Amino acid sequence: MDKLFIIAVGGTGMRCLESFVHLCAIGLFDSQEIEVLTLDTDQTNGNKGRAEELIRLYNRVKSSDANEGGTPNVNTFFSARLNLHRFFTNYAGKGRENYKNLSRLTAGTVEQQRDNQLLSDLFLDKQSVQEFNLAHGYRAQTHLGSMLIYHGVTEAARNLARGINVQPQEKELEQFIHKLEQAGAHARVFVFGSVFGGTGASAIPVLPKAIKDFVHIRSAGASSIDLTKTKFGATLLTEYFSFRKPDDKHRATKDDSVIADSAFFPLNSQAALQFYQSDPTVHKSYKLLYHIGWPIESKKVDEGQETTKTITGGAEQKNDCHIVELLSACAAYDFFTRSTNLDGTKAEYVYKAVSFTANSFNFSYNDFVGNTNRAGERFANKLGAFFSLAHISLTENGGARGDLGIKAFIDRCQTQNIRQYDGITDMECNHINEYFKHFAYSFNGGAFTPGWLYQVRNSIAPGSFIFSSKAFPDNTSELDKLDVGSIFSDTKYHWPKSLMSGRYDLFVKKLVESGPADSQKVNTTKEKFLAHLYNAISSSQGFNLN
Repeated sequence: MDKLFIIAVGGTGMRCLESFVHLCAIGLFDSQEIEVLTLDTDQTNGNKGRAEELIRLYNRVKSSDANEGGTPNVNTFFSARLNLHRFFTNYAGKGRENYKNLSRLTAGTVEQQRDNQLLSDLFLDKQSVQEFNLAHGYRAQTHLGSMLIYHGVTEAARNLARGINVQPQEKELEQFIHKLEQAGAHARVFVFGSVFGGTGASAIPVLPKAIKDFVHIRSAGASSIDLTKTKFGATLLTEYFSFRKPDDKHRATKDDSVIADSAFFPLNSQAALQFYQSDPTVHKSYKLLYHIGWPIESKKVDEGQETTKTITGGAEQKNDCHIVELLSACAAYDFFTRSTNLDGTKAEYVYKAVSFTANSFNFSYNDFVGNTNRAGERFANKLGAFFSLAHISLTENGGARGDLGIKAFIDRCQTQNIRQYDGITDMECNHINEYFKHFAYSFNGGAFTPGWLYQVRNSIAPGSFIFSSKAFPDNTSELDKLDVGSIFSDTKYHWPKSLMSGRYDLFVKKLVESGPADSQKVNTTKEKFLAHLYNAISSSQGFNLN
């Protein structure tokens, strides 16, 4: 079994990573220990922080006293182990704020300064690109970004080789690449990033070479890594959102003289795709490139926001999740699980279409991971089971509104003489509740806040998305009426009920008939509890996948 690696680059890559983590939570990557690298220029980016915190929360759910981060399981929730590594290029120090200072154009002899400036002016606009602040990314200047991404990775290797002023993020990059070295020909690396912006588009072409040169520089020439045998895949994610056009006032300072304009995203995407199509290095480095886009009008991510300023990055950049990011995460699943088209000497492009009628997309479960060996049904079963459990915690037991959530459900189980989970602590229950809030929804100050799945559903509304529209209530009165066992659009997947008991009550009564199995490789009380619920909900949904 190949070792799996994820590299998420830039703000869009981080949101794709967020979807990937949720696929791990529903149990789509059984028995896997996955290395995850976040790579950005902007260490304070809100999307980056949200994705990294989600992984930390995932690991708190997985952890036990004996094993931080837990162990891989089989056919249950949270079945994969995730190891997070973070690397960001540092543009915060004095002399590193922009290309002009970073490249030291004014260093050396007069002749050297002249030649350096002439060469820079040939490729980079002197008054803007050479002087804008790099802290919030490359702002759709991919020709600059590719050079600086490569520079940042190789600079980290030189610092590590010298052993002087080594930064924590450089050590984390080294750990990630060391594990890649150990995996050798049994490594599969998937890169999340867009091609219409700055950081992701900059990194995808140069990452394999940067990693190879990192190993050579870090070891002072003593080691090398043969990436021709490593299987690389990536998303070619074209424009799917837009934002307000930056005004002249915002562009007035040198720091903000360059700001990405979403009106040019389609042109940026076209130029990037033409480059990837013709560039021999890209074709040699990657096995599969997944072309994912949004063929209708892009969603305005700043619609309704009070500020009129274009958000270029930082903590304020926390865009809502979108279904194309889920499709990108599913592309990683396809890449990690497929056995064909991974031995070629030239990259292959992969794409698919989804039903579009009455000006809306209509997604079935087979649209995400295909239907080979009933993969689509397995995906729907796992996603539905996790969504139902989220509603059990947040809705039925009030976890989203400050009540006990999962702890209250465990107390309810005691009425059926299911007492083997009493040892799960309040803190462990809180971790699970908090994860469900990220996944589904929460209340903040009394206001409803949609989580990841709600946001994904909203991105295609009023189109269809596996589940009934009634499964996504967003107010207290509708939540109080929700039937957690009838979330699917197709009624054949609704939980059974009887004349005497509703679906939820009958489900709790029947819990005693199921339990965790040895084949699920669960050891702690918390793991056994989650596996027990996974089995019981899966049985109730009636997909009959065994």
